[in-house]
Amino acid sequence: MISKSQLSFVKSLHNKKYRDEHGLFIVEGVKMVNELFESSYRIKSVFTTENYLKNLTNINRIDKKTEVNVVSETELQKISCLHTPNEVLALVEVPKDFKTNTWNKDDVEGKWTIMLDDVQDPGNMGTIIRIADWFGIKTLITSINSVEAYNPKVIQSTMGSIFRVNVLRVDIEEVIKQVEVPIYGALLEGEDLYKAEFNEPGIILMGNESKGVSEKIRKYITAPLSIPSFGKAESLNVGIATAIFCSEMRRRQ
Repeated sequence: MISKSQLSFVKSLHNKKYRDEHGLFIVEGVKMVNELFESSYRIKSVFTTENYLKNLTNINRIDKKTEVNVVSETELQKISCLHTPNEVLALVEVPKDFKTNTWNKDDVEGKWTIMLDDVQDPGNMGTIIRIADWFGIKTLITSINSVEAYNPKVIQSTMGSIFRVNVLRVDIEEVIKQVEVPIYGALLEGEDLYKAEFNEPGIILMGNESKGVSEKIRKYITAPLSIPSFGKAESLNVGIATAIFCSEMRRRQ
């Protein structure tokens, strides 16, 4: 059974203000929570139906320090961010580096990294995290003003990839200034992606959905690239464009 204070606390985490204040985020659903248990994330508490616990093949996945609350489907509905709650909800600690906006050069230098300049849509953010996971890119760096990676809608749209990609929220201008890697920027006026030099590991920089890469960041791009158009569409969704960049990167390797 869930208490009134627990109900109020979990519901408060639907709001970014309280996620930031408490350093916790919500993970929901059998698939997502099963993947969570396989990750290094620290779980504060779990709200679960009897059915989920009964079918959990390895109860040892739940740390002894994790508070486990058995709730009814009706109670789960009250705390869920989903239209149709799915047996289990977990409260999870936000990683320290994300909370403190910190990073180090080892996250970037000598590796492929995706960087997002003020991407706003939760669905796009979640999709890009999945793309990073699919193409084996370990670090995704978002600007301070990008949509928060631990927004419930972002978490759900990652389909578990959030637990395998190191997502950092930092001042991206400061990162670019301090690292010595190519900055491959997605620009409409850039060189054809399929003909340009695109082999040395560096940062794949993607811009805001409507404005693209901001002027203050654009000046740091060392290799402006574009995806050639063969039809009449005005633009590509930022998630699709990121996938094309990552696919071409892996193809050349």
